[in-house]
Amino acid sequence: MPRRHIHVTGAAEAPLRAALRALRTELGVPEDFPPAVLAEAETVAKNPRLPSYDATDLPFFTVDPPTSTDLDQAMHLARRADGGYRVHYAIADVAAFVTPGSALDTEAHRRVLTLYFPDGKVPLHPAVLSEGAASLLPGEPRPALLWRIDLDAEGRRVATDVRRALVRSRAKLDYADVQRRIDTGTAEEPVALLREIGRLRETLEAERGGISLNVPEQEIVEQDHAYSLAYRAPLPADGWNAQISLLTGMAAADLMTAAGTGILRTLPTAPDGAVARLRRSAQALGVDWPHHVSYADVVRAADPTDPRQAAFLQECTSLLRGAGYTVFTDGHIPTPAMHAAVADEYTHCTAPLRRLVDRYAGELCVAAVAGDEPPEWVRAALPALPVEMAAGSRRANTVERESVDIVEAALLRERVGEVFDAYVIDVKEREPAVGTVHLDDPAVVARIEGGTTRLPLGEWLRVRLAEADPGTAKALFAPA
Repeated sequence: MPRRHIHVTGAAEAPLRAALRALRTELGVPEDFPPAVLAEAETVAKNPRLPSYDATDLPFFTVDPPTSTDLDQAMHLARRADGGYRVHYAIADVAAFVTPGSALDTEAHRRVLTLYFPDGKVPLHPAVLSEGAASLLPGEPRPALLWRIDLDAEGRRVATDVRRALVRSRAKLDYADVQRRIDTGTAEEPVALLREIGRLRETLEAERGGISLNVPEQEIVEQDHAYSLAYRAPLPADGWNAQISLLTGMAAADLMTAAGTGILRTLPTAPDGAVARLRRSAQALGVDWPHHVSYADVVRAADPTDPRQAAFLQECTSLLRGAGYTVFTDGHIPTPAMHAAVADEYTHCTAPLRRLVDRYAGELCVAAVAGDEPPEWVRAALPALPVEMAAGSRRANTVERESVDIVEAALLRERVGEVFDAYVIDVKEREPAVGTVHLDDPAVVARIEGGTTRLPLGEWLRVRLAEADPGTAKALFAPA
């Protein structure tokens, strides 16, 4: 999708808010925490279980969006004497606050994931924890799971350790700030090494056939009683930061498979039909994709700042469907155990403030390094986690998709009947008069139907807005 700003006028604010409230109700989104959960959170926030190992001498820093306060990860990067690197990665220790079977734990299993709406988020844990006592905020000592991952000079992992530790972040940085410091040469070595290590890990990702989608982020914000829908092309620093998280998730998967008990994030290889459909979208958007070039190579070459290539990257997310969680115990490693996009075994373990499964993966890794059996409360919860996470992910995906549809409908509500220029980026094989169009201005991707002839895939088309009403009708176009 192109990087555009879509503004919704104040006249659309009331129906927009009403539609978002209706969406919450329809999905059964838990808004307020029960009083018992809030009371428990207040108590444990003051009395966490603190580790004996003190690592507060390491000057950690966080990299997050500027307004984020639920900070799951902090890092410190250094060179090793042999020419390699040492990555210290601190992950918020939610288990230091949440007792298995407690009201907090039960509520977390009910929520599963933090949900993000245009007008606010619905957190996994009460704010006193997720944005306070458990968050790796700068200047505050915090219990954490401290990963130490040693890399060789090519960025390959040579040693892994994880233990509970007390840490303290020194600085809260955002992606633009990190990028600016690195580009201008003003970054101190622990920050400057993010580019060096990130690029090495990107090279290794390409070698093993993995792929990271640099999809422009779609941000829905409210400002001056109006909503805007914006697309932010990711900076290189976004990708380098993501490589540290991927590195940790792969290290965690290796620890669990070696120990014989764990939970992996798995993704099957995309079927040929899905790849063929993506090729049609590439053709429609004018993205060059020679037949001898792999999907991964095309994606790596795509420029997220170019409107057509950004739209292609957005379409590429269709190949990530089918991801899930796979549990294994007693050494019975599942087959296949791979994550197709990572091109390796991988697990989620770096966002426990916002994702339920990460707390359990972290506990399994700490036990594996210590040579201990996993805690019984972890083993007891494992069988149900894939189903819980699948349900939570479906709800989160619906929230994201429907929220965008609602904002787009609010944006276009007063423009029903107008004619726009659009690309036809997809056509249904069995219904060739039905498909998807991509508007350059405003930045909208929506359904088109109502014509009597086959839609011209890959070509410009004049389209008329037939419907748009937040909460009632998604944006729908017809051939003009």
